[in-house]
Amino acid sequence: MTAALRSIITPTAILRLVLGWGVFIALQFMGTLLAPPVPLPLLVTALVVIIAVILICAFGVVTEAEHLANRLGDPYGSLVLTISICLIEVILIAAVLLGPGDHATIARDSVMAVSMIILGAVVGLCLLIGGLRHGALTHNRTGASNYLVMIVVFAALAFAVPALIGTPDGAYKIWQEIPIIVVTVGAYVFFLCRQMGPQAHEFTEVAPVGAASAGASSTAETTQSASTEAADQADDAPQGIVEILSTHRVEIVVRLVLLVATVLPIVLLSHDMASLLDDGLGRLGAPVALSGVVIAMIVFLPETLTSLRAAWNGEIQRVSNLCHGAQVSTVGLTIPTVLVIGMLTDQPIVLAESPINLALLAITLLVSVIGFSAKKVTAVQGAAHLIIFVVFGLALFA
Repeated sequence: MTAALRSIITPTAILRLVLGWGVFIALQFMGTLLAPPVPLPLLVTALVVIIAVILICAFGVVTEAEHLANRLGDPYGSLVLTISICLIEVILIAAVLLGPGDHATIARDSVMAVSMIILGAVVGLCLLIGGLRHGALTHNRTGASNYLVMIVVFAALAFAVPALIGTPDGAYKIWQEIPIIVVTVGAYVFFLCRQMGPQAHEFTEVAPVGAASAGASSTAETTQSASTEAADQADDAPQGIVEILSTHRVEIVVRLVLLVATVLPIVLLSHDMASLLDDGLGRLGAPVALSGVVIAMIVFLPETLTSLRAAWNGEIQRVSNLCHGAQVSTVGLTIPTVLVIGMLTDQPIVLAESPINLALLAITLLVSVIGFSAKKVTAVQGAAHLIIFVVFGLALFA
């Protein structure tokens, strides 16, 4: 038991907690120094430290979620990881939304930035790296199609429909928000039920790297290997979720407690980050949407590294599960949650996007649908995704 706890509560995990809670306590003693107007050197230093600590804690949250994902197995593990990422995003958006100043567009800006980072930059880099290292990679087309269908529908409800039926500034009317929240969350829950149940096999790797060389063995060896594998599978049948929870309940509970203890500093620090970020961007005269980009980078950086590792290993279906799954949950969970926060706090939530961003998102989705509808994905498709993301960056500062 003690050895198991040591493997969970590692020096790195303790360091993350000390940094997160230590910086939060330090900021409480510096409250008067950080009251506006904050001297520029102090503002930059404080902002860099806070964002760095939030990133470190975010890595800790994702690390614990990944351990839980490995223990629980898919699709339950992927759900824990997805919800952890969405939780961080909602916390940061809510901190900016409820902070000083007018931030009616922060949810739109951050979710759009996350969408373009995931579908443009991360998917593009993964396809480029995986394609250059392993050649054309086979993925599960049915699973990718399920993801992309949901992404198209959720993106339309989030960014296009409000401009057509909402208020003149691009927000849903109160009576429209409730059915949008219900149908979006309902569709997401239905998708999860199918992904975790009857359609779970559609989200698994099709052809792991090296499978082709394994298929070159002799018939006798193949028959013997198949018999051995069948025997192993009989001995090592996958555990059900109830059995896993019963067998590993101590580890699961400790990791959940550690995950929550690492999330809390993000919650507490996000308020200070929001006010300092708003002050800093205002002094620079930077675009308002840049706040959303900063939040998006913080939220998806840990998952980006995980996706790039999967691409390096040739696990293209894992890349799709991580990236497309995160995109589905980002739009399917974050937007309804922010709409609920807006309703409870009487804050307007402007969602309608600009024509250029809508066009770039539509092109990205079109390229994704075309690319992942093929049997294999290639490095050329990755380059196309990256080009669109570069144009998004140019449009941001236009």
